[in-house]
Amino acid sequence: MKTPTFAFAALLLMLLVSGISSKKGGSKGDGGSSKENHSTPTPRPSQTPITVQVDNAGANPPMQTYSTTVVFRGILLGALRRLQTSNVGFNFTYTEDPNYGPFLESVNGVFGNVQNRTYWELQVKANKKTTKPDVGIGCYIPKENDLIILKYSTY
Repeated sequence: MKTPTFAFAALLLMLLVSGISSKKGGSKGDGGSSKENHSTPTPRPSQTPITVQVDNAGANPPMQTYSTTVVFRGILLGALRRLQTSNVGFNFTYTEDPNYGPFLESVNGVFGNVQNRTYWELQVKANKKTTKPDVGIGCYIPKENDLIILKYSTY
């Protein structure tokens, strides 16, 4: 009974090795100088457009709006990182809690402060309704055309 299993494993190994050598630019017989690209392009995940609004009544201007994308079913943290990389006017920091994951620490240089009882609140506006998600930036999955509101708030 081990012979069919062994044969199947050997076949898989041959296919794997064959696939690897074809991705390196050709077979051994042509010296690897083949100009053809035998590898298949990696498909890019679809991008979901979202808008990020920074709402800080103490800043000038009090509201700033940015457009970015998130990969389909990707988390908000990824979209914020993409936005920070692509837009000089937007930056943020977060702290990683070992139990609760990442939470927003600062946006555009403004930090939440325990003594002043301030923090950055995540809100989402979709279909003309604003909600406070029960998850943070590390778990929230934006939907197409969501308005993500990062609001500087007090508690």
